[in-house]
Amino acid sequence: MAGPLRIALAGLGTVGAGVIRLLDANAALIARRAGRRIEITAVSARERLKDRGVDIARFAWDDDMTAMAARDDVDVVVELVGGSDGPALTAARNALAQGKALVTANKAMIAHHGLELAQAAEAAGVALKFEAAVAGGIPVIKGLREGAAANAILRVYGILNGTCNYILSTMEDTGRDFADVLAEAQARGFAEADPAFDIDGIDAAHKLSILASIAFGSRIDFTPVETSGIRRVLAADIAQADQLGYVIRLIGIAEADETGLFQRVHPYLVPRAHPLAHVDGATNAVVAEGNFSGRLLFQGAGAGDGPTASAVVADLIDIARQTVEGGEVGAPFSIPVAELEPMAPAASGNRVGKAYLRFIVADRPGVLAEIAAAMRDAGVSIVSLIQQGGQAHLGGADAGEPVLIALVTHDGPERCIAEALRLLEGSASLAEAPLVMHILGD
Repeated sequence: MAGPLRIALAGLGTVGAGVIRLLDANAALIARRAGRRIEITAVSARERLKDRGVDIARFAWDDDMTAMAARDDVDVVVELVGGSDGPALTAARNALAQGKALVTANKAMIAHHGLELAQAAEAAGVALKFEAAVAGGIPVIKGLREGAAANAILRVYGILNGTCNYILSTMEDTGRDFADVLAEAQARGFAEADPAFDIDGIDAAHKLSILASIAFGSRIDFTPVETSGIRRVLAADIAQADQLGYVIRLIGIAEADETGLFQRVHPYLVPRAHPLAHVDGATNAVVAEGNFSGRLLFQGAGAGDGPTASAVVADLIDIARQTVEGGEVGAPFSIPVAELEPMAPAASGNRVGKAYLRFIVADRPGVLAEIAAAMRDAGVSIVSLIQQGGQAHLGGADAGEPVLIALVTHDGPERCIAEALRLLEGSASLAEAPLVMHILGD
């Protein structure tokens, strides 16, 4: 058996400690599968003396994580610090510049700087791997790169953020509103003290841009992702969706065609018959549709020390195997950076589908007619319309309180919905901006 693959571990938070525990617990099994032992030789973090529940005294400590790549006893740097820039990016750049392979769980860094890092890895002839950056322990990147490699991917989409899925499915199960469930999620550790990256869809958008690049062979481009989160979803929306035969999930979806690359993270109404409708709690799930494979579903834990550490160590095993077996190091995005296609962002206006629109309005005569007229003038055809009044007033049963109007459209271009909302801008009848949630097609 070859000598050990020597690891420098930057970041000793939940995932970093999980990597240490996993390498300890499964050391013999990992060595057999990798063809050589995988050993941590050096570690770095902000606080040396913090109790992490694992023994780090056996590893060399380096106060400067960026300097670890220069060590002679390091073959691979594992970056688990997080953040798109700052120390994480500096450490990643330095590792590749020193000719060391890089493994990271940092979806923000890959979404913003993935092409630069991939070019550096290709130039150095070393591996850059980031399975743990998308959907935790679910091997979706490997599934797209290897299992579905013979297919043209038609569409990739899914539930990419466990925090949002926990909140929405809990609202669904309990009838409670967003703010209440978010507070509970924070108390239970499912949501950060500042949950904006999760609940505003940014975390899911980072992951989606990575998946889109691998699925379609495109240059990764996070900026055009149309992103909206779940802050404005009400318990009343979830109840209405249930009556209509849907559940609400935050979905990231990417499609490529002759018009360009469409990328969106958005709360969708998902038909109950669809597999994603049954994904509850903090679970993630990704669907890839291949032209020969058909629909492929990847589902599992999207975060946590165990699942994410599992993905990190799987990448380390791949690197260990490659060093034992020889051969060329694979391109980080499956295709060399120079061959990735620069795809223009595809506009959403020509996309055809159904949508759910929710309005909070003043309870007075003529409001419904005003909304219906705007829909008519914009060419939006309505399937069903629900007005909550009387005892269903938002905030109470007193006349004059705001009420909810919800409608579902027939299939039609999204630009027509945008035009209807433009016609309603500034209306004194609207208590707040309308909420649009598209309906996921089969």
